[in-house]
Amino acid sequence: MTTVSKLQTSRCSNKPVRLWLAALAVALTTAMACVPVYAAGTILVFGDSLSAGYGLARADGWVALLDARLKDRDADMTIVNASVSGETTAGGRARFDAALDRTDPDIVILELGGNDGLRALPVADMKANLVAMIDAARDADSKILLLGMRIPANYGKRYSEQFHSAFNEIAQTKNMAYVPFFLAPIADDRSNFQDDGIHPNAAAQPAMLDAVWPTLAPLVDGLSQSPTGS
Repeated sequence: MTTVSKLQTSRCSNKPVRLWLAALAVALTTAMACVPVYAAGTILVFGDSLSAGYGLARADGWVALLDARLKDRDADMTIVNASVSGETTAGGRARFDAALDRTDPDIVILELGGNDGLRALPVADMKANLVAMIDAARDADSKILLLGMRIPANYGKRYSEQFHSAFNEIAQTKNMAYVPFFLAPIADDRSNFQDDGIHPNAAAQPAMLDAVWPTLAPLVDGLSQSPTGS
């Protein structure tokens, strides 16, 4: 066999390898193009004791768990927890504009109303306060997620139904991201609550995050960019 023929044979024998490497390169390029690169952004959590982590270590609250989950997914998001234990919608409304100005959030998670219900405050006032905060967030170009609440039936059937319906009506009118009952996964099991019977314990916090995540995740994904920025 001549030198030329040996070289030709060597090239032919390597052809399948070269084709496989080329196909692999194309596959990897395609896969990378489909993986979003998250834009940097800020999530403002604006709620009451349920989000402030009442009675819990800071790292145990569902908001801290959300921060950890986003980091695990390489989402470059800053979480600002401006929740205050005991907050009503009126109190939240009074400080909401300042919180927006301070944080300039891309996403707002609004978790207020529970204390209005526990104090049997007028549902119409609660609705007006929530709507005002939602409108302010949208005026600031923030996406917003509303977390709905329920109150015990011993507040009276009429008031309890009006209270829960208020969240549904707001979500429908505003056509917004919405979790109908934030505590749905844990509400029926008293072992999920602290001794006061009101505030969820540490063991319940992952389930609370899981109640929020399916609705929040698309909002976070909406902040993503392709690697080329297109």
